[in-house]
Amino acid sequence: MKQPATRALPVVDLADTFGPDERGRDAVAAQLGLICRDTGFFYATGHGVSPVRLAQQFARAREFFALPLAQRMALHMKNSRTKAGYEPVGGQMLDGSMPDLKESYYVNIDLPDTHPYVRAGLRGYGGNQWPQSLPGFRLQMLGWHQRMSALAAHIMRLLARSLGMEDQYFERFYRYPDAVLRLLRYPPQPADALPGQLGAGVHTDWGGLTLLAQDEAGGLQVQDAAGNRLEAPPVADSFVVNLGDLLARWTNGLYHSNPHCVRNSTGRAQDRYSVVFFYSPDYAARVEALPGCVSATRPALFAPCTVGEHMSEKFRQSYGDRAGALEGV
Repeated sequence: MKQPATRALPVVDLADTFGPDERGRDAVAAQLGLICRDTGFFYATGHGVSPVRLAQQFARAREFFALPLAQRMALHMKNSRTKAGYEPVGGQMLDGSMPDLKESYYVNIDLPDTHPYVRAGLRGYGGNQWPQSLPGFRLQMLGWHQRMSALAAHIMRLLARSLGMEDQYFERFYRYPDAVLRLLRYPPQPADALPGQLGAGVHTDWGGLTLLAQDEAGGLQVQDAAGNRLEAPPVADSFVVNLGDLLARWTNGLYHSNPHCVRNSTGRAQDRYSVVFFYSPDYAARVEALPGCVSATRPALFAPCTVGEHMSEKFRQSYGDRAGALEGV
């Protein structure tokens, strides 16, 4: 990334998009169309999620990471065929070169064990592991997962409108979405970190849409279309929303899935917590450039693929040689 720029991420107020007024949705859709051609990142306010619910979610995340390490390791994601559960510090390499300085906990979409995707062990579908020592934790996580799914689906309808399509266009691809909730804790940046080692290395998100709630610690940095690095400090009661690689593929590169990273530079005493929700299409859905995004002067940039093919390749890139071990469990 280039040096930091002074501009900030745009703020999009979604409040008018929940009512009957078509003009409100049109105005926000037009705003999103401009943003998606630049950073692909924005702060969402007026989203309808109460500050109390948000505070409760962060409280439960802190409770989970305060559990003894042995209890967290008992829920290791390698124990789940669908890769749900705990990931220790250094378990992932988002930039593909060095371990990330973060730990996390994955919650997949809650499907019965008899569902074909769960029986096949597809990453992101069922197979959740729950800490038995935290009463109410499971209900809190599943409730949050449901609320974020509804909000993400609403934003996808606005994105469809921004592309001149019917609001429901993308819904056919989301019958069983690859929808994953991830709790994250970033310890303070250690003095002995490797050169360039970060809490989350420079990467693009893999899927469709990401909704991020971050605490007051900050540390998120985003790249715009020109390669400038933008700071994305916390904005009270907002979500940072960004596009993933699959939306870039769908729009033939017209909408951007831009690189970003996280560095916890708050000092040695403060952890950074975030709650992330990834909302991607059905594993079997086929993604190819939308007709309105391809022309004689703008040929297709990406080969068609299924969501499962794309996500599996990204998983292998992110976990390197360890992906085989995880896949084999």
